[in-house]
Amino acid sequence: MKAIKRRSIFAIGVLVVLTAGSVQAADGNHIDTGVTAWMLTSTALVLLMVPGLAMFYGGLVRTKNVLGTMMHSFAAMGIMAVLWVVVGYSMSFGSNVLGGWFGWNSDYFLLKGIDQNIMDAGVPEYVFSMFQGKFAILTPALIAGAFAERISFKGYMVFIAVWGILVYNPLCHWVWASDGFLFNMGAAGAIDFAGGTVVHIASGISGLVAALYLGPRRGYSKTAAAPSNLVMTMIGAGLLWVGWFGFNAGSSINSGLLTAQALTATQTAAAAGAMTWIIIESLHQGKATALGFASGILAGLVAVTPAAGVVQPAGALALGVIASGICYTAIIIKNRQGYDDSLDAFGIHGVGGIVGSLILVFFIRESWMQDAAAAAGGSWTMWQQFGVQAVAVAIAIGYAALLTFLIIFVINKTIGLRSSTESEMHGMDHSYHGEQGYGMLNPR
Repeated sequence: MKAIKRRSIFAIGVLVVLTAGSVQAADGNHIDTGVTAWMLTSTALVLLMVPGLAMFYGGLVRTKNVLGTMMHSFAAMGIMAVLWVVVGYSMSFGSNVLGGWFGWNSDYFLLKGIDQNIMDAGVPEYVFSMFQGKFAILTPALIAGAFAERISFKGYMVFIAVWGILVYNPLCHWVWASDGFLFNMGAAGAIDFAGGTVVHIASGISGLVAALYLGPRRGYSKTAAAPSNLVMTMIGAGLLWVGWFGFNAGSSINSGLLTAQALTATQTAAAAGAMTWIIIESLHQGKATALGFASGILAGLVAVTPAAGVVQPAGALALGVIASGICYTAIIIKNRQGYDDSLDAFGIHGVGGIVGSLILVFFIRESWMQDAAAAAGGSWTMWQQFGVQAVAVAIAIGYAALLTFLIIFVINKTIGLRSSTESEMHGMDHSYHGEQGYGMLNPR
């Protein structure tokens, strides 16, 4: 356990399991039914976030695009889940190949070699692989909020498949695999407990690049684009909050003290973010909106995601307040600059992920810093850890931005990614799915 503490807490389960080869069930290894039950629950909770996200995004777009927008999230559940079983788990948690660009382990291909494997934490490796696979589903689905209402469904399907293979899997390997270079940077590695860099920065930056490249929706800023159903958006935000307990607390790959710490930090940051947002909104605009409350929830949750295992409740409270204020400001700047990040994927996920990944160093619990100092041979300061965090954030931003641009450019020039004028004006529901999300409201 001491060896685990010397590494960055965010990958406690990975360190004890994913080494150079497939972990075999050794004599004496047994399934811890309590931990396994919690990890099964966490896996289900993270998957719940995907329909939660679909509702959150779906309620924010116009009526003619509700079903098409929700399909972006549900399509990711199919495409990314298949790719994860085939190559994703191997690329993310296998041994370094091509200089550590990504991982590979033939036993992880199609998950064919982990049938009998039990992790040292007492969890079947199948459970761990499925838990991690839900992160791979959610991340590209988040990107869709940046180019909502103007993307072809066929192009989107190809985009998330290629993006998952070339962007998500390598970043996941660098940050969470035991031989990933960011995992091993400095005394304790880059701290990313549950996806500040891998999930939120990667998706937010990719969304920004996509929004800028594809351009705004036709009629943007000139034609009203009121949300179709804020009630659905609020329900989606609630489901995301619930699911986030599995997202963060489940990342302990345990059912103990660390799990409780992460769960408490998650709840605290979400509440602090929501209250901060509506207070700022009330002072700035004179009214506290339901959408503002939902946005504040997400800002707090995003910011605490990389920090949930290393900060105390006071730190989580501060992260929620700071991230909410900065994300609110980022959205105001977006509105003034005029670029069309439709549902603020960058403004909340990108900005919130950057804030959380950097600011967490000022709230790390003392025991964690002591373990890091011991690993460094007696000295490791907050500013040294900040340097590691800054490098990880910069790499995540640069890599996600460059690869996303190349992927979008190629897809748009070949099969097409941006909707045609006719398709966009008719709406995604009719143009790409031949259906209507609110058909019952349209008499024949």
